[in-house]
Amino acid sequence: MSNQRDDLDLIEEKETEITKDDRKKEKTQKKNDETEYENICFMCRRPESKAGKMISLPNDIHICSDCMQKAFDSMGNANFPYSDLLNSGNIHMMDLSDLTNLTNQIPKRQKVKKKKPKEEEKKEVAFDIHSIPAPHKIKASLDDYVIGQEHAKKVISVAVYNHYKRVATGTQDEIEIEKSNMLMIGPTGSGKTYLVKTLAKLLNVPLAIADATSLTEAGYIGDDIESVVSKLLAAADNDVEKAERGIIFIDEIDKIAKKKNTNQRDVSGEAVQQGMLKLLEGAEIEVPVGASSKNAMVPMATVNTRNILFICGGAFPGLEDIIKERLNKQASIGFRADLKDKYDNDPNILEKVTLDDIRNFGMIPEFIGRLPIVFTLQGLTKEMLVKILKEPKNAILKQYQKLLALDEVKLDFEEEALTAIAKKALERKTGARALRAIIEEFMLDIMYEIPKDDNIGRVIITKDYIEHTGGPVIMMRGTPALEG
Repeated sequence: MSNQRDDLDLIEEKETEITKDDRKKEKTQKKNDETEYENICFMCRRPESKAGKMISLPNDIHICSDCMQKAFDSMGNANFPYSDLLNSGNIHMMDLSDLTNLTNQIPKRQKVKKKKPKEEEKKEVAFDIHSIPAPHKIKASLDDYVIGQEHAKKVISVAVYNHYKRVATGTQDEIEIEKSNMLMIGPTGSGKTYLVKTLAKLLNVPLAIADATSLTEAGYIGDDIESVVSKLLAAADNDVEKAERGIIFIDEIDKIAKKKNTNQRDVSGEAVQQGMLKLLEGAEIEVPVGASSKNAMVPMATVNTRNILFICGGAFPGLEDIIKERLNKQASIGFRADLKDKYDNDPNILEKVTLDDIRNFGMIPEFIGRLPIVFTLQGLTKEMLVKILKEPKNAILKQYQKLLALDEVKLDFEEEALTAIAKKALERKTGARALRAIIEEFMLDIMYEIPKDDNIGRVIITKDYIEHTGGPVIMMRGTPALEG
């Protein structure tokens, strides 16, 4: 019995030690959070850096001096005696402990990090600048993942490098380097979004990818224009200084073009372009922290977009017709007249785009003026599609070869089969996206049947199988061809 009691006492002591350790960890974590994150006013949801010194109340409630003064003023301006009402017993003062649950409900992703001192900030900027590789190194890294588009990769590499040199210099002297935002135009499936996503993986900088299709004018259902900056703030872990040196890629920018022949208010077209002007040029904007829209319970942070690089991208369907119409007007009568269908089969017609063509598409001049660098991506050819299938580090064929390798099966593709896949993808006119759709179709039966038979050791995809005139070559384990 005495041994059992001793064991029970030891267990109780260990449990109390564990609970003490947990409490210590909670306290240290709370202290770290207090030093790292700003206090937020319980009433107006503004951080301490904006609202000023906070008045701390029990249960971790903080109220700014403005809100506290408003509360006193409202009580002082009333014409009826509060003391009589309180003494009557009909009104009871609210217990602050009731608000504990409300204050604890604010997640960490909605807390604003404290600003760092100037010396630390300068050190961090210098470190970031030196960590950004030179343009030729950025392009070399993009070459491993993105096939073709040499001009686009060169433009993005130089723009990112110059962007961080601009941030480094700041306002050191009288010469101030202006921001060079970019407009990327290319047919669907040419790799606009993929190019920026690959860049995000390679660079250790905060980068947010937003979609212009959901943006509407303030006051209407949809995302506010400031939500693109809010996404960047979230990518920077709510660090305002870090976010102010980031990059924002706005995809589907052509969807906010002016609507033609409409009598209704254009809340998702020209109005959004006008609202984005201050973002692109540089302004201090209040954005909700950890949310896409503003409301009473979301903390607000002020972000200066002066040093944020904006890259806009879109397919601009119908822009080719505008370019052809302009080119055909140059000479349409006489012996030297151009043929009407001269540019119909030109795969690089988008390279001839001018700012007037973009304006005729529906982008307002003020918006185009804030995107000084305009470049295009080439439409994918059959040869480029074949390279996309097999050459990048994460090529589609390599992904399927890895999947079958887990079943100890070797997967090979004949060169003619790859050409047949590229030919089918061109017919679909959806760019590189068509490649995966086609491969998913003919790999479905193979991925379903192979796990049934453990004797299968190798599968060769042939041109006949792609064109539905034959089947794949299947070899069993131990065959000479397989061993070789």
